[in-house]
Amino acid sequence: MSQAPEARPSPPSVYHERQRLELCAVHALNNVLQQQLFSQEAADEICKRPLSQLALPQVLGLILNLPSPVSLGLLSLPLRRRHWVALRQVEGIYYNLDSKLRAPEVLGDEDGVRAFLAAALAQGLCEVLLVVTKEVEEAGCWLHTS
Repeated sequence: MSQAPEARPSPPSVYHERQRLELCAVHALNNVLQQQLFSQEAADEICKRPLSQLALPQVLGLILNLPSPVSLGLLSLPLRRRHWVALRQVEGIYYNLDSKLRAPEVLGDEDGVRAFLAAALAQGLCEVLLVVTKEVEEAGCWLHTS
């Protein structure tokens, strides 16, 4: 006598945007948030906000993804890799906490960290992630709107 197969639960409905054009950041955000919240225009607008609008005291830290040259001794190779770098304020002073440095590099006050960010962004192919608390994110107070 054969048994009836057990009923399997139906798979969850998973939101998934597929790659279109070069909008992988938009697709990644919407896929993580499990709904279409960001458009290309909204993502572009976020990227165009000047550094002066960042409310740095509200930001726990910054993570940068930068191009990193590859070298063999003194010979620089025509290869580019990516490297992640952390910036953080400790007791009122901002530091570059790049894991390739022998020790943290002092960036100074808000002007110093903004200058560092401006120089990194000017190189091109740099992405900046802001690390904020849930409360700051929900209130949107990581950005000066005026």
